[in-house]
Amino acid sequence: MSNRADIIIIGGGVIGSSIAYHLLQDGFNGRVIVFEKDGLYEYASTPRSAGGFRQLYTTAVNMQLSKYSLQIYKDFSKSMAIDGEEMEIDFKQRGYLFLATDEMMPKFERHLKLQNENGINSQLLDTNDLLKIIPELNTEDLAGGLFCSESGYLDPYSVMQGYIRNAKRLGAEYVYDAVDSLITEQDHIKGVKLTDGREFFSPVVVNCAGAWASLLSEKAGLPLPVVPLPRQIFQFDIETPLQNYLPLTMDPTGVYFRHEGEKFISGYAEEIEPGIDFKWRRSAFVENIWPVLANRIKNFENAKIERGWSGLYDFNTEDHNAILGKYPEMKGYFVAFGFSGHGMQQAPAVGKCLSELIRMGKYETLDLSPLRVERFAENQLIIEDAIY
Repeated sequence: MSNRADIIIIGGGVIGSSIAYHLLQDGFNGRVIVFEKDGLYEYASTPRSAGGFRQLYTTAVNMQLSKYSLQIYKDFSKSMAIDGEEMEIDFKQRGYLFLATDEMMPKFERHLKLQNENGINSQLLDTNDLLKIIPELNTEDLAGGLFCSESGYLDPYSVMQGYIRNAKRLGAEYVYDAVDSLITEQDHIKGVKLTDGREFFSPVVVNCAGAWASLLSEKAGLPLPVVPLPRQIFQFDIETPLQNYLPLTMDPTGVYFRHEGEKFISGYAEEIEPGIDFKWRRSAFVENIWPVLANRIKNFENAKIERGWSGLYDFNTEDHNAILGKYPEMKGYFVAFGFSGHGMQQAPAVGKCLSELIRMGKYETLDLSPLRVERFAENQLIIEDAIY
């Protein structure tokens, strides 16, 4: 195998594979090599995510990313079909719902205004509206909620496989080995060195290594404010089924829950030290999640936990949003990480826009320059008021 490529992508998860697919789909005819250290995707962040898809953001760039990606996901199974076989991603547009107390409603009213101005079909609900969606809901401490019916949840592993298979179909080469370090020469990227010592050279390297991306970048003296942050998810079943399938529902406590087939999954943003950790703890469900679930929906009192898992966020400690584009001090080096849990939601738009930036030197479909690397030095942070 030749060790030279036109573009090297580090990380073959949903972001890296979306970029690879879009580069080739958009007409790039050079050699694209994707390096992925976890060939089975056993510990990859995408398949370990909760699979939520929402448009309920408060910054224009995040709303634009979601609006674009929604249109892609609605037609994904057909548009990404290979040899007539559809790429089913099980996209359930059952809605995304933020439950709100009295104190939270003024903030949600502001969110609604911003979202509607940006073409997001969100709406404020009162408690009667909430009960139409979830008849079993305890609304005693609630004033209403913010709801987007177009949103919902999907199967992240299938989305990732759709991009991988189509990227390979178009000619992307996947090498299942770990990148140890970036090869640089003064202010130019030159390629990557693998953990087995082999070197691959390219004038363009795109770092999409998720929770491991910042460690790799920092090793080359190119730091970014991103840390790996574990997040646990729990699957449970109940004795008495609910009347309706749930939207992805966010409780005021920060606990979320949704259907997973005929069962349920739940999680929350626990206070935890950054690090690479894939352990999950049953006690975290029993002590922190179950009491919230049982209070909110009586049927959840008899929840039986069946399994759990932990995945990693590539968590942006400064403003919790993706970091996209050229690294200003290193020519040919592009980054796409720091999504803080929103990577799968934004992958279609990010892949399309990074393809444009890499091929043509500018964005065309969406202007993602607010998410540029330089925003930290320029103190132009993207403060998202709806981070969960």
